[in-house]
Amino acid sequence: MEELETPIEKIQENIHEIAHHAQENWIGRVALFSALVAVAAAVAALMAGHHSNEAMIKQIKASDAWSFYQAKGIKSSILQSKIETLSALGKNPEEADQNKITDYKNQQEDISEQAKDFEKESEHHLAIHQIFAQAVTLFQVAIAVGAISILTRRKKIIYIGVGFSLLALVFFIQALLQ
Repeated sequence: MEELETPIEKIQENIHEIAHHAQENWIGRVALFSALVAVAAAVAALMAGHHSNEAMIKQIKASDAWSFYQAKGIKSSILQSKIETLSALGKNPEEADQNKITDYKNQQEDISEQAKDFEKESEHHLAIHQIFAQAVTLFQVAIAVGAISILTRRKKIIYIGVGFSLLALVFFIQALLQ
């Protein structure tokens, strides 16, 4: 099966080809800059994917915990119904059943806290993912601006790309510090 090529890779190849055949030194520097920014974009994309996966895993764990919480509630309701039925029939319910109901309620409180913690962790990872994704986007824009600079042979346009890459770097560092 043929591997799909991303647009950024195609642009990168075009930049390197033009830089190789160019007589102007600045074009080589812009190509190098674009290559370095592409590496930063790849790392940021990898980190964004990692945090996206972690957010999903934590959300799944939270969902599992809430299901476990519900199961304890159902068990408690069944035992409560049993106790009420026995009482209605004039029989004494077992004390162990009442103790189990209390245990289930206590377990539900612990499970609820655990589920809420998983949800908070999921939200935290998702927030980090979004910051890394913004960095990736800005890095990609910087690469595109570098390509525009080379293709139009206008040196000053690369400064816009440098600006985008610096802004992307701010997002990247912000995400790392979260």
